[in-house]
Amino acid sequence: MEAAGYTTLSRQSGLLREMQMVANNIANAATTGYRQEGLIFSEFVKTLEAGESLSMARANTRNTSMMQGPLTQTGGALDMAIEGEGFFLIETPAGERLTRAGSFSLSAEGDLVTNDGFRVLDSGGAPIFVPPDSSDLGLSADGTLSSQGRPLAQIGLVQPAARTDLLREDGVMFRAPGGVEPVENPRILQGFLEGANVDPISEIARMIEVQRAYELGQRFLDAENERVMTALDTFTR
Repeated sequence: MEAAGYTTLSRQSGLLREMQMVANNIANAATTGYRQEGLIFSEFVKTLEAGESLSMARANTRNTSMMQGPLTQTGGALDMAIEGEGFFLIETPAGERLTRAGSFSLSAEGDLVTNDGFRVLDSGGAPIFVPPDSSDLGLSADGTLSSQGRPLAQIGLVQPAARTDLLREDGVMFRAPGGVEPVENPRILQGFLEGANVDPISEIARMIEVQRAYELGQRFLDAENERVMTALDTFTR
């Protein structure tokens, strides 16, 4: 295969990954706390003989959008939404993880947990315990959870130490290999949930663009294959 074929194949591979990513964004447009994901293309250029060059594209870098998602009022005492930057810190069997999905509840032991049963951590990295006799739960903007005006804990709000150091593990849960740091001015709203920061219309438009680009590349590969086969047939006669 000639250089043009390899170049097109590298582009097709990246477009296929982008199509899968866009489809995942659309599928999660109604998922609480979902962060839109994109793909960053990079170009590698190699200079050949006679001043010619070969350009190859790669699309292996994922980019997570930090744009604020829409806030929906639920009135739930344990529904919480982050306004601005930051993530809730949660404890999982694999270690600490980050999420923007704030639909919490109380476990049988009285711990504040996510829908998956993972414990929510406070600003010191400890699980948040709510005594059985607690009532009239309130939440201040800085994340201080209280019962009848008595402080119980401060919900931890963190962000990756390196903004680009954020790896998605599932739809709404992330890992920060480089560690996390506290958010300077946390702001958490009680009785609200943050929706996905996905614009379905824009994503559908992007899907159409990617599909057309992929089809164009496929037509080129088909034409290139036909040209090579015709040349081989001519030379072998």
